[in-house]
Amino acid sequence: MFYCWIHLFHLGRVNIGSCSSFLRKNAALLGHAAGSGRTSSCNTDIISTVEFNNTGELLATGDKGGRVVIFQREQESKNQSHRRGEYNVYSTFQSHEPEFDYLKSLEIEEKINKIRWLPQQNAAYFLLSTNDKTVKLWKISERDKRPEGYNLKDEDGRIKDPSTITALRAVDSSVAVSSGDQGLNPPPFVRNSPHVCMGFLQVPVLRPMDLMVEASPRRVFANAHTYHINSISVNSDYETYMSADDLRINLWHLEITNRSFNIVDIKPANMEELTEVITAAEFHPHQCNMFVYSSSKGTIRLCDMRASALCDKHSKLFEEPEDPSNRSFFSEIISSISDVKFSHSGRFMMTRDYLTVKVWDLNMENRPLETYQVHEYLRSKLCSLYENDCIFDKFECVWNGSDSVIMTGSYNNFFRMFDRNTKRDVTLEASRENSKPRAILKPRKVCMGGKRKKDEISVDSLDFSKKILHTAWHPSENIIAVAATNNLYIFQDKVN
Repeated sequence: MFYCWIHLFHLGRVNIGSCSSFLRKNAALLGHAAGSGRTSSCNTDIISTVEFNNTGELLATGDKGGRVVIFQREQESKNQSHRRGEYNVYSTFQSHEPEFDYLKSLEIEEKINKIRWLPQQNAAYFLLSTNDKTVKLWKISERDKRPEGYNLKDEDGRIKDPSTITALRAVDSSVAVSSGDQGLNPPPFVRNSPHVCMGFLQVPVLRPMDLMVEASPRRVFANAHTYHINSISVNSDYETYMSADDLRINLWHLEITNRSFNIVDIKPANMEELTEVITAAEFHPHQCNMFVYSSSKGTIRLCDMRASALCDKHSKLFEEPEDPSNRSFFSEIISSISDVKFSHSGRFMMTRDYLTVKVWDLNMENRPLETYQVHEYLRSKLCSLYENDCIFDKFECVWNGSDSVIMTGSYNNFFRMFDRNTKRDVTLEASRENSKPRAILKPRKVCMGGKRKKDEISVDSLDFSKKILHTAWHPSENIIAVAATNNLYIFQDKVN
């Protein structure tokens, strides 16, 4: 599957690739001006999550600076049908601010860990965003009219003296009639009274204005997690969601902010006995009573909330027996699961560990249905990856709309795609240097050793500072979003 490049959005203080004119026009919205095209990035601009909404018309990104940027898909026109796949900046807002926990003397980062969209129920959009401690529900709405003609405010917005508006004063009835000539026609009981007249009252009206997109916080879900939140997932009942940290999973109602229910708690009485932590969690896409969570020991637990209020006892445990021949010092680290995703059908789930992506059948617990090697050539580099902490990177994985292709990231700005039907795979690169607008991406290959071919890259030449951790796939079309540090690449399946 080959993709052509549509957009490069640079969310730092540099240009947006081919869209620099758009950036200059919207510099105030993005919070920075177009720069000189430097590739250096501020740490706060590094993208930390990417998520399409349920229709794919909107794409949200969160960064380490606590900012959420939302892109909207370009509407198709008769003259420019090729622009249908393009996305432009729709709204940006500051979701979280840095905080300080005075009881523990710890700084709470503003970094956005996850974004999850809620299904659209009306003209507005709703999304959940979370940092390490606090989940927020945001409403994104459009406004193209503004009210004018308030009785209590003047044109400059200053509050009027109420006594000049609502007070009744004794005047001659001729004055009352003349007041009506100025725009207020008093009712008969006032017009016929020789001593009473009303002040001037007017009905506010709505005037057209330039379209403005507003983001407003509707709910703040706080003070429920002792440890860092790593996952949030919206339930299929669209009334509840769960948030997971290292040791606990909480169930929330979207309308209630001061109370949550603890549904998983793996914290031991003695913390020295702690052997694993929760790494990811997700609700089943169709059955609102079921969810899964993964652990740092490489296990996945399927839980049913109908069985008990506290789901410490799982319904199913998915685990692959370890091959003794591959046992090493790094085995436990690379077996830790960094992401788990249900398929859209709900029949399968996918997990990502450091070296592989595995597809599991919910009806088969003892081994995965499919295993795909992401970058097996790094197995010989685990020692150096441990020294530079890259071995602890948490890669995400995503399904395409039909569950037939899966995608995940790697190093050197490479990302991998695996076709489940044909068993073919491809390695593509998201790079400013190698991408031109609407150019077809060429497959890349990594050379393990020996003589290197012209189009291959040596494993020793890989840049481990360039990594693709976060990706997203349009729910129904072959459009993908790839986050590489502070650059957002959007690719589309080639259209003839």
